Amino acid sequence: MKWQGRRTSRNIEDRRRSGGGKAQVGGLGLLAILAIGYFMGVDVTPLLQGGGVAGGNGGGEITEADRQAGEFVSVTLADTEEVWADLFRTQVGDTYNPVTLVLYKGVTQSPCGGASGATGPFYCPGDRKVYLDTAFFTTMSRKLGASGDFAAAYVVAHEVAHHVQNELGILMQANRVRQQVSQEESNAISVRIELQADCFSGIWAREAQARFGSLERGDIAEAMNAARQIGDDTLQRNAGRVPMPHTFTHGTSVQRERWFERGLESGDMRVCDTFSARPL
Repeated sequence: MKWQGRRTSRNIEDRRRSGGGKAQVGGLGLLAILAIGYFMGVDVTPLLQGGGVAGGNGGGEITEADRQAGEFVSVTLADTEEVWADLFRTQVGDTYNPVTLVLYKGVTQSPCGGASGATGPFYCPGDRKVYLDTAFFTTMSRKLGASGDFAAAYVVAHEVAHHVQNELGILMQANRVRQQVSQEESNAISVRIELQADCFSGIWAREAQARFGSLERGDIAEAMNAARQIGDDTLQRNAGRVPMPHTFTHGTSVQRERWFERGLESGDMRVCDTFSARPL
């Protein structure tokens, strides 16, 4: 992905020097992880085995790797701002209000609960912000088998897509329904939310190439692989479990790839209506 030297976003809230202490996730911490899953973060909790997970050190020195990761995220966020501003104008007939992205190291807090490296990136409707510990990119590469800078960009685009859903009123309406139905039905709605975000991410990838020429050979394959590796069935299988569809909250690997590809091929937000799609 070609991103160096490009415009960065002003909508970055950098908390990487403000944290402190080591986070051991267990007991109430595990409940916090499950709660964050409700708000559509990347669900890596099937990988959490045993009583706790070390979340790492909050704050501390900003390394060169941290600096580069922060700049990469900022450039990617700036790209989403330009893409969605234009798409809202041309396809929605409205103004897009960009999301704020919070960078942190180790641990931080949000209205949706505590965040740590174990929770993965997530969008919090409570303050309309995306939370991201860039160490998750290392987790993606080493533990989830999803490496590459465009795979990381896909994760950012996916979380921004949840903000797009919030701007469109989709997220609030879907979550309202989720609170009124059974857990299994709530999970099924969550899957549709996540797959729509994947479809929106595909639209972003298409527009990023058209506008900025930022894609290089193999980038789309990286994003597709990332979508595949964070499918519910793959995560559960890699955690040594038999996949249980009624517990899925993000969709299968095949579904996540399929909906990303739909957005990529069409560029039309109407094609991303997962809520009326049969089958997914």
